[in-house]
Amino acid sequence: MKIAKKHSHQNGEEWLLVHRKAAYEEILQAIESVDAEACRTKISQEKRSQGAHFFSPRCLNLAIDARLRSLGWKSERHDYYIAHNEDQYSVMEDMGPADQKQFLEREGMPTIFSYNQTDHVKEGIAIEVQFGKYAFIAYDLFVKHMAFYAARRIFVGIEILPTKAMQQQMSSGIAYYEGELHNILRSGRTNPAVPLLILGVEP
Repeated sequence: MKIAKKHSHQNGEEWLLVHRKAAYEEILQAIESVDAEACRTKISQEKRSQGAHFFSPRCLNLAIDARLRSLGWKSERHDYYIAHNEDQYSVMEDMGPADQKQFLEREGMPTIFSYNQTDHVKEGIAIEVQFGKYAFIAYDLFVKHMAFYAARRIFVGIEILPTKAMQQQMSSGIAYYEGELHNILRSGRTNPAVPLLILGVEP
């Protein structure tokens, strides 16, 4: 698999090159070591392409996940309690979950527990491998990476997506690099407020 396109948002790639060059090269090599053709295992049942051999999103995810895990990348979870208004959030944002819960109890507010989880974290970098539907990408880019960054658990987030050329060889509804890049550019230079590197991959 090759990295065909990339976009650095808020100097995400620049930060990697200066502060985590070895880890960045490791990520690129892990992606490039995956044989995408070995994942062309899905037989399309869709009317427009019935019988075609498509790339399997699950197979691709598992292949990249396996490479990264073999290099020490691990899943990480960020636990927190939900603030009920802006004032509470400003107090709670630098607290751990236990202190957040105690604060809400003292305020007489319901305690609603939640969490965000990312599949691959190491050296302050979070990676999401996403060959799924459009809504999952928006959550990764605008919620999940942001949550880990705001909690000071990461310095940069990386999103791995198929390009449009690859997406056309997959089932309908799969998000693709060009479309998500457009969404980021449309949101403005400061949103999402987290350094990101978006990678578009192809066979």
